[in-house]
Amino acid sequence: MHPLRIGIIGVGNISGIYIKNLTSFRSTTISAVADIDLSRAEAVAGQIEGAEALTPEGLLASANVDLVLNLTIPNAHGPVAIAAAKAGKHVYNEKPLSIRLEDAEALLAEAKKAGTLVGGAPDTFLGGGIQTCRALIEEGAIGEPIAANAFMLCRGHEGWHPNPDFYYAVGGGPMLDMGPYYITALVNLIGGIRRVSGSTRITFPTRTITSKPKHGQTINVETPTHISGTMDFDNGAIGHITTSFDVFANDMPNIVIYGSAGSLIVPDPNGFGGEPLIKRAGEQEFRPVPLTHGFSENARGVGVLDMAYAIRGNKKPRASGELAHHVLEVMHAFEKSSTLEKHIHLTTHTEKPEAMAPDTYADELD
Repeated sequence: MHPLRIGIIGVGNISGIYIKNLTSFRSTTISAVADIDLSRAEAVAGQIEGAEALTPEGLLASANVDLVLNLTIPNAHGPVAIAAAKAGKHVYNEKPLSIRLEDAEALLAEAKKAGTLVGGAPDTFLGGGIQTCRALIEEGAIGEPIAANAFMLCRGHEGWHPNPDFYYAVGGGPMLDMGPYYITALVNLIGGIRRVSGSTRITFPTRTITSKPKHGQTINVETPTHISGTMDFDNGAIGHITTSFDVFANDMPNIVIYGSAGSLIVPDPNGFGGEPLIKRAGEQEFRPVPLTHGFSENARGVGVLDMAYAIRGNKKPRASGELAHHVLEVMHAFEKSSTLEKHIHLTTHTEKPEAMAPDTYADELD
């Protein structure tokens, strides 16, 4: 079976780890790279055996590309992916699937029409840390999940990021930026979400950049920077999430799942590994659990690898467009709930993705 031929659009910082991993897997190969700056694409293509540098339009038209890996800026995720689906390509978007729900809906509709698959980051939930937690929950280690808490709290990006403006513009903010990791992990561990409520605020109307090269410039904040919401899961569990760019310090865990017979502290969903901690009924303190699953290092791209198998087997990928669309609606629903001052009943639905076995794709690595 020939490897899945991948064309990358957008060769910014995140492309490096994708290229490293996707050229290491047996079932994937990079056949083309594109960027709005063709010279950047040429520089990257020169480091990948067999890859050609193209314009984005040329890549979409190429007969040597099976799947478009869309690593453009978030505002372009939807339009570029829709164009890829219209060109008859499978597509995998970096997170979020798009910043607009209507673009996500149009993308899935175009892919269905073309008979192609859509996938979307994050794929960190396929890593050893969260998949070990998934196995613990499914074997009943903490009983039935009844509640969850998730926290992503920091002071924002203007103190260290060279170009922090986007994080405070429409389409940015802590929820669309980091929420995909947390909510995707929660859906993987507990299941789909049926109803959402939320409260949001813009704590600081302006931000002053202290990083270079824009030191001293002022950013007008256009999107909520502190979002707190409640999620009612299909199985009856109740979850709470807070994402914030307004918090100077905190000591909260990333994710905790509370079960009827114990509690589980889940590793950082922004990574692939980490150390799960469990405390069961009758135990005095949390104890670490060794990882039982692979891909515990930076395995960004394993979601694309999983898509290669899904395409080959004519089945739904784990990091599917349906899952990413559901997560996107959840994230938007928090602000919608805050604005309308009512619960939001979701229109999308998703099941838990298929769990990974401890040795899934173990033979893909040299």
